[in-house]
Amino acid sequence: MQYDFITIEGNIGAGKTTLATALSKAYNARLVLEAFADNPFLPKFYENPQQFAFPLELFFMAERYKQLQELLAQKNMFQQLTISDYLFTKSLLFARVTLSDDEYKLYQRLFEIIQQQLIQPQVLIYLHAPIRKLQENIKKRQRSYEQKIPDEYLQRIQETYLPYIKQLPLPILFVDATHADFITTDRHLNIIMNALDQTYPPGLHPVSLEP
Repeated sequence: MQYDFITIEGNIGAGKTTLATALSKAYNARLVLEAFADNPFLPKFYENPQQFAFPLELFFMAERYKQLQELLAQKNMFQQLTISDYLFTKSLLFARVTLSDDEYKLYQRLFEIIQQQLIQPQVLIYLHAPIRKLQENIKKRQRSYEQKIPDEYLQRIQETYLPYIKQLPLPILFVDATHADFITTDRHLNIIMNALDQTYPPGLHPVSLEP
């Protein structure tokens, strides 16, 4: 494995945690998963987005920072490879969708101060799936507070992510996850692993997972 730090990103329900977990087992890698269930504002946000968006995003940013800061502090003690199911920048991308303009400006200032202190991945795996597939996955995992997420919200997140990742200065494996299945078959996981064996320049590199 040529990388020390791999990050997986994508919209809600894209399969980030599933893929990160599968890859960590395959490579015997250290796994860093977002502790979304610990955010006390998440159920409240889905019920009342305007009231709870700002504390929701602040809590997420603080928790992501804590996790990744610990990762940086222990970098000489890692297993050879670390795999994360989130990019710290997602804090800013989600905030752009959920916050008012004034709240976002404040949030952005805090984000820019914090981001400079964090380790960055060497390669990003981006899972892209249509909204209908995201909704199918969301329903399957049966988190009660997610079941009413509107298509419009997922679409706004999708439209925020895509322009951002295109300008990142690192290799990005852009995976069409429309038919992704990392649980019941090894075939799709092997495609991702084969792609990680290759060397890429910065930019988007399409990876197709056939049905």
